[in-house]
Formats: sequence, C-alpha cells, structure tokens
Amino acid sequence: MTRMGNMSGSAEPREVAKFDALAGDWWKTSGPMAPLHAMNPARMGWIAERLGPLEGLRILDVGCGAGLASEWLARRGALVTGLDAAGAALDAARAHAAASGLVVDYRDGTPESLAEGGFDAVLALEVIEHVPPAERAAFCAALARLARPGGQVFLSTLNRTRRAYLVAILGAEQILRWLPRGTHDWKLFVTPAELGGLLRQAGLAVTDAAGMVPSLTSGFRIARDTGVNYLMAAKKV
Repeated sequence: MTRMGNMSGSAEPREVAKFDALAGDWWKTSGPMAPLHAMNPARMGWIAERLGPLEGLRILDVGCGAGLASEWLARRGALVTGLDAAGAALDAARAHAAASGLVVDYRDGTPESLAEGGFDAVLALEVIEHVPPAERAAFCAALARLARPGGQVFLSTLNRTRRAYLVAILGAEQILRWLPRGTHDWKLFVTPAELGGLLRQAGLAVTDAAGMVPSLTSGFRIARDTGVNYLMAAKKV
C-alpha cells in the first residue's frame, strides 16, 4: 500500500503515487531514474558554487525522493533535511542513507506543512512541474519562508517548449522508455519567465539561471541553453 504522508499543501496525490511506485528503482543508475543520476553532478555542482563551502550549512531538500541530492550534500558536510510526501520513496531514502553511513533528517510532508525555517538554502529540484499550477504561488512562498534572511533558494525544472516535449516526453518516455509513460505532463512544464515571476512574487530576488544539456562525453553540463532543463537561483532579501 502506498503511504501518502502529509498531503496538505502542494502535493498532488497522483504525482506522489508516481514517485512512490519508483521508490525501489531510485538508486539504480540504469533504471528509470538514470536521467537524474546523469544530471545530478552538474546541477549539484552549480548549486555548490553559489553556496560556497557546504560544511555546517543547514539545507532543506524539498521533494527529496530517495535522497539523491540530499546524500550529495550530506557527503560534503551539510546538515540536510529531506522533505517529501512520497512515503515509500522516503523509506528508500532512509535505508540508503543508513547503509551509506550518512545522517540525513528525512521528514514526511510538504513545505507548506513544515513549521521550522531558517535554512541557509532550500532546494526544490525537479519538483515544481509536478505541483498543480494553482498551488505554485503558495509553494514558492513556502520555499521563501523556510529560508533564512540572505539564504538562497534553488529550483530545477523543465521548460515548456516544443523541444522539451520532444526530448522529455516523446524521447525519454515514449521512445527510449527511460521513464515510465506519464511521468511528466508537458502542459505543467514551467518557463523561466513564469518561474522567475513566482519567485519574485514570493519576495525572492532571482540571482542566476542556467541550462543543463547532455554532455558529449557523459552526463550533463551547464550551458546557456535553457530550452529543456534549467536551474534558477534566488535570494531571500
């Protein structure tokens, strides 16, 4: 049985169920999460460059899933809280962290439900495209609330372009079968202009944005091209 956890706020039950169903495959580098494994070094490196030394920083990983970003941060000395409404994915995260000798404070819930704040950084990676559009302003406001003054907020997502449809849905889901069909809905993808507007509405100052594109050798690299995958950084002023 899938445990939905604390479903108040931005978590859409159908979206949560998708990722609960993938919990057992999350750490398989050749499984359905292979694109995230390939992307993780580039996206986390970009974030780390903007945070500086990670040792001792309090970081909240919203929509942490089974802990791919959370463990990357914990291995570098950050004090990480992982938050997700997908209970089965959290179970996998806790088990993997324990087996790896890492300490991550994994919690069941949504950012709207989390009472404490004051984090040096708040991450929501590959999450907002799964948040219902009507809930996105509240979602971004919650991310802003959870960051300390001067803290940073980082998001990564998919742009709503024709190329993103061809790559992420037609290619990755329907042809190559890297992801289960229905993992993404192109209509829910978010343009950089829309995301920037949501963050500014939440009282954040957008400080940087970059694209992520497949490398010619392996994995992904940071680029100016935001036509498919992109990152955005903002600061709480």
